[in-house]
Amino acid sequence: MTEHRTHAAGDGANTPLKVVKSDAEWREQLTPDQYRVTRQHGTERAFSSPDFALGKAGTYRCICCGNALYDARTKFDSGTGWPSFFQPLEPEAVTQVTDRSYGMTRTEVKCADCDAHLGHVFPDGPAPTGLRYCMNGVALSFEPA
Repeated sequence: MTEHRTHAAGDGANTPLKVVKSDAEWREQLTPDQYRVTRQHGTERAFSSPDFALGKAGTYRCICCGNALYDARTKFDSGTGWPSFFQPLEPEAVTQVTDRSYGMTRTEVKCADCDAHLGHVFPDGPAPTGLRYCMNGVALSFEPA
């Protein structure tokens, strides 16, 4: 399997590296559920995520490329059935795009390094940001501190 990392734009200074893999390489690396969610913009069933217990110190990473996405201290119980965070680890860790699928307008959240679909962000989260990054648990891995 070959993984290519290229600069996203410009001359490479202060731009994220993009992970580029073929569809076959993603299918080989990921489980069927991980592939469906991250590469085909799917959604896992509510309350079916891996058990990411609140209160554990660590970092949530992209399951596809390992990009550090969320600090465990920003995780909260939203009651929605999906892992929820009030902010990304760094603003540049994720990108946001308008998603008009299913007759709705939402803000999709993607990994900035590999464009994996992670979930959506909503304006109904707790302080200090008021945001709820509602992520698919199969799109994340947890690295304890």
